[in-house]
Amino acid sequence: MSRPAKFLVIRFSSIGDIVLTTPVLRAIEEQMEGDSEIHFLTKKAYAPLVESNPRVSKVYSIEKATAEVMEELKEEQYDYIIDLHRNIRSRMVKRSLKMIDFTFKKYNKEKWLLVNFGVNKMPDKHIVDRYLDTLKAFSVQADDKGLEFYVPPGEEINIQELFPNLKGAFHAIAIGAAHIGKRMEEDFIAQLCEGSELPVIIIGGPSDVETSQSLEGQFPGKVFNAAGKLSVNGSASVIAQATKVVAGDTGMMHIAAAMNRPVISVWGCTTPDFGMYPYKPAAGSVIIEPEGLNKRPCSKLGDRCKYGKEERCITQIDPARIISHLTRQ
Repeated sequence: MSRPAKFLVIRFSSIGDIVLTTPVLRAIEEQMEGDSEIHFLTKKAYAPLVESNPRVSKVYSIEKATAEVMEELKEEQYDYIIDLHRNIRSRMVKRSLKMIDFTFKKYNKEKWLLVNFGVNKMPDKHIVDRYLDTLKAFSVQADDKGLEFYVPPGEEINIQELFPNLKGAFHAIAIGAAHIGKRMEEDFIAQLCEGSELPVIIIGGPSDVETSQSLEGQFPGKVFNAAGKLSVNGSASVIAQATKVVAGDTGMMHIAAAMNRPVISVWGCTTPDFGMYPYKPAAGSVIIEPEGLNKRPCSKLGDRCKYGKEERCITQIDPARIISHLTRQ
């Protein structure tokens, strides 16, 4: 009996990018001829996002260098490498393993043209479908099933235990963002909380605790602070139970889509034209972008704004636009 074909999928970071690889994992498992075994290589910080995925047999992770796991990877004797990161580290892995590899196209030149000259040569194609293009040789096709996210046993959140005073339905607002151009200001979020007809759970990381606590203090009994209290998996569990989710161009936006929750995505210095908007989200989802700012996009990552730190793109959005979708049935 022949052994399953062994695949090594590479994506080192970040939260959203790794969630966006899940249709590739599903396609390998469900559409390949014969049995397949999938391993995943990522950074240690993001390994929990993959470890609970039942389609992945083994997760390898690194702190900094691929040398940390290279000998173990060589022993696996992979048949194929699916490189969904395309950077120096992934090239080192491919060079060392000397296996057949398939690598997705980043379109960095096209992104540079769009950011610096406003010339849009980007393909009208979501990054998930570009990821899936790496499997064209295997006759794999998009299956229209969207993203996946698996919260491991023991990390599901019981809302009543976390917030005994929160009864019934609620909205979730994910306020965390690695880059300033994607970050909503406290006053902006406060207006969303005030306008929401439902209680609001604020989701974020340790750096968002001060803001979240302030919002909870402004709206006692209506706003509940979960920032800094939960793992990414725990935050995903809260999102899965929310009526609607508000998030910037961040990993939580993609998790909301994976959890089939209506997501109101709020865009600032980046743009959906990069191909990383919510992938096949639930009905009622909407993209909110600033209006009349012809210099956008300001940067590829959202770390710079052409309008300055104080007047950056995301601050030019009228919160009423978001509130209208939060209150819409």
